[in-house]
Amino acid sequence: MVFDVNDARRELTLDNRTTLLDALRERLGLIGAKKGCDHGQCGSCTVLLDGRRVKSCLVLAVTLDGCSVLTVEGLAGPDELSPMQAAFVAHDAFQCGYCTPGQLCSARGMLDEVARGWPSAVTADLTAPAELTDAEIRERMAGNLCRCAAYPHIVAAVRETAATT
Repeated sequence: MVFDVNDARRELTLDNRTTLLDALRERLGLIGAKKGCDHGQCGSCTVLLDGRRVKSCLVLAVTLDGCSVLTVEGLAGPDELSPMQAAFVAHDAFQCGYCTPGQLCSARGMLDEVARGWPSAVTADLTAPAELTDAEIRERMAGNLCRCAAYPHIVAAVRETAATT
């Protein structure tokens, strides 16, 4: 299979049972996405697949021929942080850091969804652009768990990034 990972063309020969998460970590050495629950419940393995958030532990890598994957390693250049990463640092939106890569990818995907006009379950007016209230951010980030409970800081970081982009 051939696919793009962080804007680099990659070609892999994989067992049909290999998940995207395992391909990223074990075959490509991209260890940002974490194996948390391995059931798609915690969000530690969240990456962007063709611009949409996915739990990489649930996606079979062989189904991704021709697709584009963005991991936390691809969010910024080698010598700089992305605005979202900088906001996470400024707001202390991580503690142990285990969930942070998934949180960052999810937040990036969430802001793209908002920019496209996609509503969430708590969007009040489906005909107007979503207002990123704390409740809206929490709902959209609900698929990503933080065992250290840094949620208020994560919400603040996402809110700051949304205001500046």
